[in-house]
Amino acid sequence: MKILIADDELISRKMLEGVLTGWGYEVSIAQDGVEALHALRGENPPEIAILDWVMPGLEGSQICESVRKHQQGKYIYLLLVTAKACSEDIVRGLQAGADDYLIKPFDLLELQARLIAGRRVLDLQEQLIASRELLRHQAARDSLTGAWNYRGIMEIMHRELSRSRREVRPLGVILADIDHFKRINGAFGHLAGDAVLQQVARRMTTTMRPYDHIGRYGGEEFLMVLPGSDEAGTATFGERVRARLAEEPVHHADKTIPVTMSLGAVVYAPPRPVEIHTLLHAADAALYRAKNGGRNRIEMGSLAE
Repeated sequence: MKILIADDELISRKMLEGVLTGWGYEVSIAQDGVEALHALRGENPPEIAILDWVMPGLEGSQICESVRKHQQGKYIYLLLVTAKACSEDIVRGLQAGADDYLIKPFDLLELQARLIAGRRVLDLQEQLIASRELLRHQAARDSLTGAWNYRGIMEIMHRELSRSRREVRPLGVILADIDHFKRINGAFGHLAGDAVLQQVARRMTTTMRPYDHIGRYGGEEFLMVLPGSDEAGTATFGERVRARLAEEPVHHADKTIPVTMSLGAVVYAPPRPVEIHTLLHAADAALYRAKNGGRNRIEMGSLAE
């Protein structure tokens, strides 16, 4: 774990550096408040900072206040070291953003205990962030297929369309629909229909590149977003998905279920502006043609539609 020592007194810095290194911490040094604040706002800040209250440039309490006001990314645990023993000063330091304090001269065992407490706080913070990310991820996933749900895939499409404009790279979009899915449900039952949806999503996912995206658009429809894919690449990918599904039936319980899919694709080529609903309308029109043309096929659409 990385710790920053910010103290303008050389002897204090050296003593504390030796102790913390002996305890297994990775130590960095700041000789004044400005240097300390620069380190705390850097690209790879420490997890814990031990800040002397009185330093040239900026006081420890000012550093705490600035860090808390502008903090982004991981939480930094701030330990304020002070010779100010009155309660008003301690309260002021904590209100400025310090997590804890030590009054000089302090016992090394007390310092060690406070650092252990700080590590507990940081560990809990990491667990909280991980739990929040898991919940966010789950909220954007379709519970049946594991693909992105409608909200998740639409957020991705917004993001990828913006990136396509910014980087002037094409963006492929495919709307796909399982052929005669209602017949599958009617003939084999809804559990078999669920198995078909799961297998279709799995096969499409294994066909995609790592940076492609697939979401359940609604019912038996799926939306695929293909960053950097031009018209030829999008058509080739769509045909590969179609063939992958048609070549092998879905097996559920003792049933063998033939599955095919119709696909409608469109490609956005920047820099001309386009709205998401325009892309989806063009892909949907191409999907409609694929269904009317006999199903189990891909049709390429145009933004002129």
